[in-house]
Amino acid sequence: MKRREFIAGTAALLVSPRRSRAQATPRRIGFLGNFLDPPGREAWRNGLRERGWIEGKNLLVEYRLAETPDRMPNLAAELVGLTPDLIVAAGPQAAVPLKSATATIPIVFVAVFDPVGLGLVQSLAHPGGNITGLATYVPGGWVAKRIEILRELVPGASKIAILVNPGNPIHRLLLAEEIPSTARNLGVDLPIVEASTAEKLDIAFASAASQRADAIIVFGDPLTMIEAPELSRSQRSIICPRFISSDNSPMADWSSTAPIYSTCSAVQAATSTRFSKASSLPICQ
Repeated sequence: MKRREFIAGTAALLVSPRRSRAQATPRRIGFLGNFLDPPGREAWRNGLRERGWIEGKNLLVEYRLAETPDRMPNLAAELVGLTPDLIVAAGPQAAVPLKSATATIPIVFVAVFDPVGLGLVQSLAHPGGNITGLATYVPGGWVAKRIEILRELVPGASKIAILVNPGNPIHRLLLAEEIPSTARNLGVDLPIVEASTAEKLDIAFASAASQRADAIIVFGDPLTMIEAPELSRSQRSIICPRFISSDNSPMADWSSTAPIYSTCSAVQAATSTRFSKASSLPICQ
């Protein structure tokens, strides 16, 4: 389903900004994530503004940003306790605890890989419950495609390390299913190196180098996005092979989150008192 169709379907179910202004009652939504970089925040606000929602006037946003994954459940419960009209979950680490925290407040997630595999929704076409959103990828050949791209950069690579964050539920899902099957099907060695904090990034790169990996793939995660300069420094300071990020771009050119948040803001641009038909809105890809 195209994004504009998803946005149009959402708007059709929700109260318009004009009605909200007439009622003189600002809508309130929650935002839960690991971080929101300046380009992402600006895109978010611009997307809302283009559709008539002005933060601080007819729309109030309660931001909760978790510096570490272990804070997510508490922050999710805190947002639910505020009973906002809708909650935005930025990434799987926010979406999973929010789904556990409420079955009534509408949830719109963004940047989630395989929401079906994570148990967030029943299917892409019929999410069910009180949750819908934007899926960045769906399963099937995702890891294999990254290896193909990397082999174009490093011909003949047969041992490719994969940097994961064990605290990321998407990474755990890939570790359990797709990575082992990809290694078997392609006949490639895929050693796993882990980093859950910035301090462990050097250790992960050193581990890849000690295992004589020909290259390394860095799976996307808030940690690696925030610490992109540190990753580049680690590569320079350690005799380490070429690496790429999970979105296909060299780490030095890590793409901005702005386009995602611009689209995301459009999804909840017409926030309602209760997004009661979330289950009828297909997941947008």
